[in-house]
Amino acid sequence: MPSREVPWRSLAAIYAPAALFSTSQGAVLPVLPLTARDLGASVAVSAFLVALLGVGQVAGALPAGALVARSGERTAMLLAALVSAAALTGAVFAPGEAVLALCVLALGLAAAVWSLARQSFLTAAAPVHLRARALSTLGGVGRIGTFVGPFLGAGGSALFGLRGSYVVAGIAVLLAAGVVLLLPDPELQDSQHGPAPTLREVLRSHARVLATLGVAALAVQAVRQSRQTVLPLWCDHIGLDATTTSLVAGVSGAVDMLLFYPAGSVMDRFGRAAVGVPSMLVLALGHVLLPFTHTAWTVALVGVVLGFGNGMGAGLVMTLGADAAPPGGRAVFLGAWRLVTDAGAASGPLLVGVLAGAGSLVVATGGVAVLAVGAAAGLFRFVPRHRPGP
Repeated sequence: MPSREVPWRSLAAIYAPAALFSTSQGAVLPVLPLTARDLGASVAVSAFLVALLGVGQVAGALPAGALVARSGERTAMLLAALVSAAALTGAVFAPGEAVLALCVLALGLAAAVWSLARQSFLTAAAPVHLRARALSTLGGVGRIGTFVGPFLGAGGSALFGLRGSYVVAGIAVLLAAGVVLLLPDPELQDSQHGPAPTLREVLRSHARVLATLGVAALAVQAVRQSRQTVLPLWCDHIGLDATTTSLVAGVSGAVDMLLFYPAGSVMDRFGRAAVGVPSMLVLALGHVLLPFTHTAWTVALVGVVLGFGNGMGAGLVMTLGADAAPPGGRAVFLGAWRLVTDAGAASGPLLVGVLAGAGSLVVATGGVAVLAVGAAAGLFRFVPRHRPGP
């Protein structure tokens, strides 16, 4: 039976819950280490508790794929939202570090399920020739939610104290679940007929893709996350205060947010490499230029370059995974894909720390620049040249 395309306008319904879920995450991130410190945790333990969020996302990637394949995208998103709400409630009343750690880990696992379910949803529902725009817009509304979340969380903290941010986050995630409940099931273009393949079968048949294009995407994610670590560290290195550092990061993030739709449009028209390769090269340039900055204005200018490079590639990794996903085993493959790419995102800040510890922050920025050039080379070599869609 020929599949029917879902009209582009109907896809916009998925963006509201995505923005709300990201707003919830953004509201919580700034207060997690403060909550741990309030419970008596050391600085090291507080940092570890924040890292558990990423650990949960990496650990949840493969189980998330299996869950989505078995229960469907909408059910998985609802489950993720409810688990998030329960974890946020637990964080509000956490009596100690151990309970808070379990809540943060649960938030990471829920985020893994939510992220994979929404990616699988759009991969199946979006017309192929609009796929990059659909997924880059999904990434864009996520960036907007993460940007807005801390401001709403600050309002919650002002009203209810430190734990007020969790109340705001809980309301946002429950609203996301409510919107998902109102959505109709999508008319999937590649709906599965017959039993879904197992994880072992998907890995065996797509091992080459994961070992080539997947590794290139891993490097892309590592470079992106390294940028978020290097920029504030360099601001501190040259003596900028916290307010100025926040403004520099904000300007860089604003440039990043503005580019998500143009990035998707270029990918749909000219192919994925047309965006991915320049994005990595611009990020490499930004990391090379950063050590030559010594004032707030020059750092801000390089921050704009880094934001521009990152924004150019908005939605790239999700789109590459969607292109490579087999119709029958879509969710299972995307679970493996996210495991690889989330591992890259988690390794980026670690790379900066190792290189800075072994040498200096200048060595770290140079190492990230080299990795960015390597990522560009990998994308140039392994991304298909054809333009997807009609």
